[in-house]
Amino acid sequence: MRRLASVALTLATLVAPLPVAAEADSETLRKIAETGVITLGYRVAEPPFSFQTPEGKIVGFTIDLCHAVVDQVRQHLKLEKLRIDYVPATSATRFVLVKSGKIDIECAATTNNAERRKIVGFSYPHFTTATQYMTRRDDRIARIEDLAGRSVAAASGTVNIEQLNAINREKQLNIGVIPTKTNSEAFELVSDGRAAAFVWDGILLAAMIAQAPEPEKFALSEETLSPPEPYGLLVRHGDEEFRSIVNAALERVFTGPQIETIYNTWFMSPIPPDGMNLKLPLSPSLKAAFDAPTDYLD
Repeated sequence: MRRLASVALTLATLVAPLPVAAEADSETLRKIAETGVITLGYRVAEPPFSFQTPEGKIVGFTIDLCHAVVDQVRQHLKLEKLRIDYVPATSATRFVLVKSGKIDIECAATTNNAERRKIVGFSYPHFTTATQYMTRRDDRIARIEDLAGRSVAAASGTVNIEQLNAINREKQLNIGVIPTKTNSEAFELVSDGRAAAFVWDGILLAAMIAQAPEPEKFALSEETLSPPEPYGLLVRHGDEEFRSIVNAALERVFTGPQIETIYNTWFMSPIPPDGMNLKLPLSPSLKAAFDAPTDYLD
């Protein structure tokens, strides 16, 4: 009987439940647990949210938020260490990279809307902005109608180019829309006089203008082409277990003292590589969103 009991104990050990991570329904968590690696998507040039310094360091507001998520995932999986791999993602490639599992989280400035939620998942909002456009001051462009018959640039794969096309059709402005691969390319088109305007998110345009060699040459429109919309971190569609961990990490940061430090580092202080300071205080509406994080479903 003692021998049978010993055999039974050995069999029970062999078929004992796998660790928590392997039992998870989350495909993302299983992959991270098996490899010991979490993959973060970043933008090469999207300050202050996500960018690469000349020294090759990946930094930014959303990078700091993603580091908090990484720590939450590590604790959830009971891992001593969790290596981070960084993968560059563009406006055109970000959704494919998330859907294919080549990145686990996209840590950038990506607008959350109903159409996109059909293909990817979004975290709680971490910022809110509206679509605006930048022009050369000498062109004295004050409203969208002033762009009638001119060329206007916007990056492919953004909501901004969709909004520009919609307004162009609605108002019959005969704008020549120039799709670009990158936002830097769109900025250069305006700077060189090959396009009259560049349409993008207001906060990102403000940052790009501030970094220009001669920022005084450019103007950011007061007019907006969209209502304010939130940014969220991208995760795989339908992976609610992983998304809940991402949101738990963000909620801990947003509702604690850490968010003020992180926000002020990137929006109220000089940032690399050239000491740009946006001097953008935390707005009451964004503070309210941080105080009570919730999914954006509009």
